[in-house]
Amino acid sequence: MSSKHFSSNNSNFPDSPNMKAWISGVFFTFLIAFLGYLLAKAPGFDFIGQMACAIIIAVFYRQAFGYPSNIRTGITFSSKHLLRAAIILYGLKLNIDIVLSDGIGLLVRDVGVIVFAIVGTILLAKLFKADKNISLLLGVGTGICGAAAIAAVAPIIKAKDEDTAIGVGIIALMGTVFAISYIILRPFLPIGDIEYGLWTGTSLHEVAHVALAGAPAGEDGLALALLAKLGRVFLLIPVCFIFIVLTKRKNNGSEEKSSKIEFPWFLLGFIAMSILGSYVLGPVISIPAGLMEAVSVLTTWLLTAAMVGLGLNVSLRDLRERAMLPLAAMTIVSIALSVLTYFII
Repeated sequence: MSSKHFSSNNSNFPDSPNMKAWISGVFFTFLIAFLGYLLAKAPGFDFIGQMACAIIIAVFYRQAFGYPSNIRTGITFSSKHLLRAAIILYGLKLNIDIVLSDGIGLLVRDVGVIVFAIVGTILLAKLFKADKNISLLLGVGTGICGAAAIAAVAPIIKAKDEDTAIGVGIIALMGTVFAISYIILRPFLPIGDIEYGLWTGTSLHEVAHVALAGAPAGEDGLALALLAKLGRVFLLIPVCFIFIVLTKRKNNGSEEKSSKIEFPWFLLGFIAMSILGSYVLGPVISIPAGLMEAVSVLTTWLLTAAMVGLGLNVSLRDLRERAMLPLAAMTIVSIALSVLTYFII
């Protein structure tokens, strides 16, 4: 492969001769994102969701047709910059005021959940001799907020695009399995709607999974489920900064100058959007519900297109060789987390 394919990877935007390839690459990621959206409407795939369906299509495209190197610049832009834009917009989903005023007690429990998920997954990964980066990403996704957490932490620990895509795909799939399992178990559990809602929000992976599984608990149960989940999303901020400190300390002991990390400035955007959504939009400036829903949809599409770009880097051979053991570790931790949180709610 010619080195020309890689010449623009170090810049944020392509020069004029490569503009067509850049636009085509970005369009290609949105095209597969759209196919994922359509697939998610089909029976049997509707519980998986658009993002996981799009990643599946991207991975199989890579295996069948190879990586589209001629539009690499646009695909790289989607996987890097659209991903960061999506995380920034994701901050609007976090209402800091609600978390701090009504969820302080839940925050303490959420801290325990995150520590258990991350540390437990890492320890099992060492025991199984599983891939460290994929296992760490899965632990973060399990403990905090799924794909968004994985995407936020990945650049800090310098995870490969392939590892990030594998982590997101696994977390989306397993989170869906757990959410459906909760719904099936709900009629047989000797707990009320409030306790059930608290359980789902404390233990499930994605915000979407919590909303799906919490719905049978009614409005009050679902509200508590989302509040518990918002606490875990809120803790994404300090967790990221902890990883920054730990990574810098690790790099200080390394002789490789290339191991230095850049500060993830998009986290400041995430914080700014959280503050904006919590204290300005709504309390001060009235925003139509339709506009906020449109922003939420845009966030989903940007994140899906970014995941497509990451999915195109996934090799099924590597997936089989490197993902099974981290998946096993994450599954055991997720089951243990569900059981433990059930008995402490």
